[in-house]
Amino acid sequence: MSKRRFFLPGDIENSGRTSSLPVICEKIRYYREKRGIEQKEIAEKLGITGNSVSNWETGRSRPDVNLLPAICSVLNITFYELFDLDDPESYITTEQKELMEKYSSLSKGHQYAVDNLIESLLTIENKDNCPEIKVLLYFRRSLAAGIGDPTEFEEDAEQVYVYSTSETKRADSIFRINGNSMEPVFSDGQDVLVQRISSDKTLKPGEIGAFIIGNETYIKRYEKDGLYSFNPDYPVMHFYNEESVYLIGRVIGTLKPDDYVNESDIKKYKIQKN
Repeated sequence: MSKRRFFLPGDIENSGRTSSLPVICEKIRYYREKRGIEQKEIAEKLGITGNSVSNWETGRSRPDVNLLPAICSVLNITFYELFDLDDPESYITTEQKELMEKYSSLSKGHQYAVDNLIESLLTIENKDNCPEIKVLLYFRRSLAAGIGDPTEFEEDAEQVYVYSTSETKRADSIFRINGNSMEPVFSDGQDVLVQRISSDKTLKPGEIGAFIIGNETYIKRYEKDGLYSFNPDYPVMHFYNEESVYLIGRVIGTLKPDDYVNESDIKKYKIQKN
């Protein structure tokens, strides 16, 4: 692995080339010269020999880790400056520092009051920033397995959160397609939005619906003479008076993975609802 290289003002003025010295060695020399301090003076303050400082600056040795706080004190620099690192506090504004100083000067009781006020404000902030969300029923298993009353299939559902769109606002449920009978319009494993239809209404010919027939659930195109698949390999499903056919609802769209609400927005939504 190659050594990290630094380009310091001393290199520009004296040699016109970059140095391959360790960072700490370069920084000790740089800040010593910047402060106008002699090597002997630093050595005396640190209680070491004069040659030690010279060896550090030339890279022949490095200071003991226990001396680092004292070196920073003598050179009037921070650890971040000594190792040429970004100081996290440099990103804090003057106003933020003043607020932290004021907070530190408060009594424990008043700090507790400020903490509660901040929590309340964050709650309000989360509510204001919460996107519009719709809660739908998601059916992950076969809806018709072993049921007698079609309304019982709702026991198979769980609530999920989706972002509000023109389609999700109209929907009540989500179904997952199983199989390729509705390809190429709908794919195996795809989630579809379903708008429930009351008992006094029905689908119009040509509309896509979710049906329970016997003990199976289907998503098909409704026509007066039966239920059709988009895949020509599947025959038309005809049914007769004695057959139990239950219309769950109208298929009004599909869902993509990013239509589901992320955990952060769910948390905001629950705070808003409470």
